[in-house]
Amino acid sequence: MREQTANRVFDTINFVVLLLCTLLCLAPFLHILAISLSSVKPIQAGLVSLIPIDLNFEAYAKVFTDPAMIRSLFFTMLLTVIFTVMCMVLTIAMGYPLAKKKLKGRKLFMFVVVITMFFSGGIIPEYILIKNLGLLDSIWALVLPGLVNPFYLIILISFFNNIPESLEESAEIDGSSHFRTLLSIMIPLSLPVITTLSLFYAVGRWNGFTDTLMYINSPSLYPLQLKLYQLIQNNMVSELMQMEGSQMATVVPESLKAASVIFATVPILIVYPWLQRYFVSGVMLGAVKG
Repeated sequence: MREQTANRVFDTINFVVLLLCTLLCLAPFLHILAISLSSVKPIQAGLVSLIPIDLNFEAYAKVFTDPAMIRSLFFTMLLTVIFTVMCMVLTIAMGYPLAKKKLKGRKLFMFVVVITMFFSGGIIPEYILIKNLGLLDSIWALVLPGLVNPFYLIILISFFNNIPESLEESAEIDGSSHFRTLLSIMIPLSLPVITTLSLFYAVGRWNGFTDTLMYINSPSLYPLQLKLYQLIQNNMVSELMQMEGSQMATVVPESLKAASVIFATVPILIVYPWLQRYFVSGVMLGAVKG
């Protein structure tokens, strides 16, 4: 009886703590959302907190009717899809053989993978390499440099190690090649961790903008996050949104910035519910050896 009471108290405390943590994480997002939906005077007076005051959708109207923002949205979606697909193809192609303990030179390859987690050439050598390869001002400058994340690769290798070797041995007895075994057995069994790592890759690419600052000059190749960076840091409202002075009187920069942040955040948030059922199991199975 005492044990049941103690478990209930623990569950209650755990629920309250997690609820408070959730509210703390949601508070900044709700604050930005409230500012984007509020009118001019409450924002200027600093009255907006978590609830919109004097509901106003004009900021969103400006964002959704701006050709530059819409173009950046579709380019960012294309960039994220290309980057995620290529990352997972290379991560799986590298992780499957490295999971084989009988692979010759496996320790050397693993050492090379791990060493990149702690040391890198630096920004300047990376820029010189991208320039010499002729990738400046192209989409490939945003895709190729980060195709394989060593940490994600180690998670995938750990997951492959947890799959019973008897499955692969049975496939080999039936005449299956390594490529066929990978496609027919390993990848279907690894769907949770593959989906989770795909989400990690996609979110990382969606939120990235520093490489665009270094490698991209054409506005047509600007992702959404770079637009937000310019809008918020440099206050480039007139250049980005292409609004006339009469319209600027009814939409303050703060609401416009907040609406742009929501515009860039919601698309990647929509993806998460579709992958939620794989998320926890994928991370745990890839990180804990059974």
